Amino acid sequence: MPRKAEDPKEWIDGFLFVGNQLALDFLNTNPVLSEGPKELLPDTHALERWLLASGVLVSSKAKASVRRWRDTPKAEVFLQRLIAFRERLRTAIIRQEAGSSVSESFLAEVNLMLVQYPSRIALHKKETKLERRTVFEPQRPEDVWAPLAAATAELLSDVEPSRIRKCESCVVHFRDTSKKGSRRWCSMNICGNRLKVAAYQHRNRAAHA
Repeated sequence: MPRKAEDPKEWIDGFLFVGNQLALDFLNTNPVLSEGPKELLPDTHALERWLLASGVLVSSKAKASVRRWRDTPKAEVFLQRLIAFRERLRTAIIRQEAGSSVSESFLAEVNLMLVQYPSRIALHKKETKLERRTVFEPQRPEDVWAPLAAATAELLSDVEPSRIRKCESCVVHFRDTSKKGSRRWCSMNICGNRLKVAAYQHRNRAAHA
């Protein structure tokens, strides 16, 4: 299962998790840090680490499957396709944030992925209750499309567009889950404090001018 939005950790194993939604956390694997843009998925080992950190890889069988194919040429080719999709997703989200609809070509791409790589669901007993869980055991690199396609579909259909926005200070996108819908920054620790300090210094300079 993807990591829960209420998890307080923002950085896990070098990856940023402030999006409150798996597709947005995937989008944020290319943030702009203090030293500049940073590609957090430079190789297939990094992809494996992100799948673990995000909570997509859970079972030992799934982890073993990824270890078997992560160093193959096929996995390298897949990673480049994945990064290209990430940037098309970025374009779609930016369009949506600007009030435009997502392009028909991107919707067709996501729909095709949902057909070709459907998510598997299974029932598990938890004490006296039954709960649904996603079964993810990627036998090949392309199987990674399944959780990402499902997360993208959820983002575009179930999340109110006004609640998806870009941080006012950087390129990170997030789902605003606050009651008032007034979240402005990716994180208070990352950008919020810096902007507040800058605003405070600006007010001081204006007061002494």
